[in-house]
Amino acid sequence: MESSSIAIFSPATIANLSCGFDVLGLALEGIGDRMTVGLTPEPGVRISKITGADLPMEAEKNVAGVAALALLQATEFKGGVVLEIEKHILPGSGIGSSAASAAGAVWAINKLLGDPFSPERLVGFAALGEALASGAPHADNVAPALYGGITLIRSYDPLDIARIHCPPLLYATLLHPQIELKTSDSRSILKRTISLEKGIRQWGNVGGLVTGLFTEDYGLISRSLEDGIIEPLRSLLIPGFDDLREAALEAGALGFGISGSGPSVFALSRGKETALHTEQSLITCYSSLGIPFKTYTSAINKKGVRLWNAQTDILT
Repeated sequence: MESSSIAIFSPATIANLSCGFDVLGLALEGIGDRMTVGLTPEPGVRISKITGADLPMEAEKNVAGVAALALLQATEFKGGVVLEIEKHILPGSGIGSSAASAAGAVWAINKLLGDPFSPERLVGFAALGEALASGAPHADNVAPALYGGITLIRSYDPLDIARIHCPPLLYATLLHPQIELKTSDSRSILKRTISLEKGIRQWGNVGGLVTGLFTEDYGLISRSLEDGIIEPLRSLLIPGFDDLREAALEAGALGFGISGSGPSVFALSRGKETALHTEQSLITCYSSLGIPFKTYTSAINKKGVRLWNAQTDILT
């Protein structure tokens, strides 16, 4: 590619964290996409190569392209950009595949242009890319991808994002059934209204989870990882969900839920040993269903998108 280019790693993410639908998310370590982004004298956005997934090459039909176009329209830069995307997060996996592409594109372009935009502005651009995939410009995946760690979207209009303290012993375990569940389809089954009783319980859990994270109160974190609004509907689309929950909790996990819109599920644990034990329990549980799957155990990625050396495969 052009000499004025950089290579980046854009992480997978877990959105919602059970009780925080569309407002909470965290970034994962070691799971993510690679991208190379370069500036060109020709205006517009060109996607020159995509590997790892069958995705549109036209910028207007690709989440990374849409996000990149939104950023460029907000600048006085007269040129354009060219993108190469190396997908390692499968589309429809529930761990932020589209968010990784959108966040990675805007982070890299911003870096090449001398960082004219704040992380919050970048989230806004990336969320427009997300809207192409899900039908709504939600930011609970792109925010942790860009900020790193755990984030809270306090408000969408105007956009207001807070970074939440991440306890050092917190680990995430994921199980990804190798089936595709489109975010737009998963959103379409949700109810538009909830009872006041369910709302009060959910608000309490969100407040409890945020408090537990800041105070490193793992008991409070565990009690707050509960979703009585979204999960009862979406869990019906995930084979073996209830058995997986039971296996995770019996293994010592703090809590268990759906990663984003699914079909991936996640457990949070105190300590790597418990997280790995939880992973083995999930593997044992799911192996009998005859559905191919992958599992991961990850620390929380506190940096988010970062530079990647393609020659040495080292992140900086």
